[in-house]
Amino acid sequence: MKRLKNPFTKLEGYNCFGCSPDNQFGLRLKFTEENDEIVSHWNPETNFQGYFNILHGGIQAALMDEIASWTVYVKVKTAGFTSKAEIRYLKTVGMDQGPITLRSKLKQMSRNLADIVVLLYDRNNTLCAEGNLTFFTFPLDKSKRSMYYPDHEEFYEPTDLSG
Repeated sequence: MKRLKNPFTKLEGYNCFGCSPDNQFGLRLKFTEENDEIVSHWNPETNFQGYFNILHGGIQAALMDEIASWTVYVKVKTAGFTSKAEIRYLKTVGMDQGPITLRSKLKQMSRNLADIVVLLYDRNNTLCAEGNLTFFTFPLDKSKRSMYYPDHEEFYEPTDLSG
């Protein structure tokens, strides 16, 4: 397991809803890389509630979209945009049941389209939602120029550069 760091935090004005640690209204996701997956553990906060004590479905979709984008950053080694997202909600996610786990994996690349599978589990490791997302990816030079994509090694803590 490799803990990932967020290289975008050095950008002035950076305030991503999904992963900025400084966005007080955001999800503030953190990530690890575990073999071919990107993983995040996240504790729901009451301001993300839909029905009483149930995590809002739109927030679940945002969680999946964010971890999928990090899968593009780390596994495809470029940046891109979501072009399609299909979410299947299988079980409700309780707000008071502790952390949830998101697991994301690159399924396939077809030219510049990255197909990514995301699974959302509750604290009991019950699958609650699954997503199939497609990202339109950019060539690396355009990602660096237009999307502020850093050098790939900047996603890793210095002690994790050997892997």
